[in-house]
Amino acid sequence: MNIPEGLKYTKEHEWVSTTGKIATFGITDYAQGELGDVVFVDIDPHLQEVAKSANFGTIEAVKTVSELYAPCSGKVIEINKTLTDSPEKVNSDPYGEGWMIKIEMANESELTDLLDDAAYSQLIGE
Repeated sequence: MNIPEGLKYTKEHEWVSTTGKIATFGITDYAQGELGDVVFVDIDPHLQEVAKSANFGTIEAVKTVSELYAPCSGKVIEINKTLTDSPEKVNSDPYGEGWMIKIEMANESELTDLLDDAAYSQLIGE
């Protein structure tokens, strides 16, 4: 199981990486493995803001549909349009080309509630 160090994780299996005030979200390797083959990622292309723990889209796999939840709040600055035509990137590279949205964080202190890689490993039993 790939659980990169230096990222923060939610109990709902999203990850967040930060560079300054910019945060990038996606789902974890564990989550994509549980979902199976991802066939569709639905994020409103007009999404302007996200709130911590609020739904920002859905991800559809062959067997199920799952909600996506924001690890922190902020203004959306980019949505990964590659996933529209290539949703399988979430399976093949969940921490790279399979990222979902980038935001400018409204409150960096929201990250303190998230799990580090060791705590996330423990959560999923690794």
